[in-house]
Amino acid sequence: MVRQASPSKDAGPQRVVLVDDDDMFREALRNNLKDAGLDVLAFGDSRVALEHLRVDRSATLALLDWKMPAMSGIELLRKMREARINVPVVFLTVLGEPFYEETALADGAVDFIDKSRTFTIIQKRIEMILARAREDADAEAGASEPEPFRIGHLELNPVSCRAVWKGRQVDLTVAEFAVVEHLARNAGQDVRYRDLYNAVRGPGFAAGFGAEGYRANVRSFVKRIRQKFRDLDDTFECIENYPGFGYRWSGNGAAI
Repeated sequence: MVRQASPSKDAGPQRVVLVDDDDMFREALRNNLKDAGLDVLAFGDSRVALEHLRVDRSATLALLDWKMPAMSGIELLRKMREARINVPVVFLTVLGEPFYEETALADGAVDFIDKSRTFTIIQKRIEMILARAREDADAEAGASEPEPFRIGHLELNPVSCRAVWKGRQVDLTVAEFAVVEHLARNAGQDVRYRDLYNAVRGPGFAAGFGAEGYRANVRSFVKRIRQKFRDLDDTFECIENYPGFGYRWSGNGAAI
C-alpha cells in the first residue's frame, strides 16, 4: 500500500489539489489559496486530476466540485479511494440538498462547503482540516499503532478502519466506522447526535439546514450502518435510539 505523505510543520507550504471545471471560480480560488500560503495545483478535468494523484501523492488536501463533465466529483472521490489515495477531500459545490452532503460524507469526504460562502469562511474550514491532519500525523508519529478493540461479537481495527461482526467483515466506509467505533467505545452510554457527528467531521463543523442540521446526517449514517450489520445478521439490534438525544451501543453486543 502506498502511504499518503504526512503533513509536517517544517515541510513548507501544504499542497492543495483543486478540481473544478468553472474556469473563473477555479482561478480566483487558486489565487486566494496561494495568497494564503498554500501550494495549489488546479485542474479543470477530474480525469486529469486523478491521473496526477495516482502518481504524485504529495497533496495534503483535495478540493472537489461535484458537477463536472466526464467524471463527477463523487466519482472522482470513489476512484481515489479505490486507488488508496487517502488525501482528505472537501467538496465545494452549489448543491445544498442534504442528500449530496450525506453521500459525500458516507464516501469519505471530510467536509462539504457551499461555494457561495466567503473565502474567509472557506479558508477557515480548510485551516481547521489541515490543522487536524497535522495533529493526527504528529500523534501517529509519536505513538504505537492502536490495538484492535473488541466488544461482544464486534471487533474493530482502528488502523485499517475494518469492522468484523461474528467473524464476518462489515463493509463500512471510514465515516461509518468512526460512528460505530465511537458508539462501541462508549457502550451502554447515551451518545449525543453532536458527539457522533464530531467523530466523523471533527468539532465545530456546521451541517445541513438550521442549527441542528447535523442530526439528519447522523440518522442517515446510523440507518446505513444498521442495514449493513443486518445484511450479515438479521438479529442485530445493538444500536438503540434515544429520541431527541442520540444513540447507544447495547444489546447483544454490549458484553463478551
